[in-house]
Amino acid sequence: MRVTVLALTFLLFLPTLTFAEWQLRPFFGITFGGGTTFVDLAGAAGGPNLVYGVNGALLGDIFGIDVDFGRAPGYFQSGDQSLVRQSSATTLTGNVIIAPPRRATEYTLGPYFVVGGGLMHASINDVLSLLPVSRTLPAMDVGGGVNAFVSDRFGLSWDARYFRSVGGGKSQGVSLDPEEASERLSFWRATMAFVIRR
Repeated sequence: MRVTVLALTFLLFLPTLTFAEWQLRPFFGITFGGGTTFVDLAGAAGGPNLVYGVNGALLGDIFGIDVDFGRAPGYFQSGDQSLVRQSSATTLTGNVIIAPPRRATEYTLGPYFVVGGGLMHASINDVLSLLPVSRTLPAMDVGGGVNAFVSDRFGLSWDARYFRSVGGGKSQGVSLDPEEASERLSFWRATMAFVIRR
């Protein structure tokens, strides 16, 4: 977390951000390929699940930063929801962005790479309230995507990121890890966003 904060602060003062642009990206997509040590009564964690959120970015010519918020309601639910009444997985991260110079991708797809860290919150409310979960864990994320603009102000973005909790605390009875009994959660997220820039 400290390294991420220092990197983001350092990037704010880079000359490449002198002529920065702002981007706002509301998105939707799916989570998949995940895993957890939390007691997953419905066996749903890791399966496809709807996710939505918003991303705000400040971009320079090559480097930039973004703040990303995503929420996956029903992440720990499956089928008729007879075991789990309500659940979600939520992420809030700050990231460093690296991309080719804007002049090289102005009229074509613009790829980018992101890496950062923040927080991940898991919530599970089972029918009998025997194993409720409400945990916030430090997390990291890494990934990338492409932007495509149809005008000076508007465009689309396709993005894939991997989120993983790091340094999870002790389970407090709601985690299954035979070695450390630590709390862990991870998943991939693939999204499409509407991009507004200025």
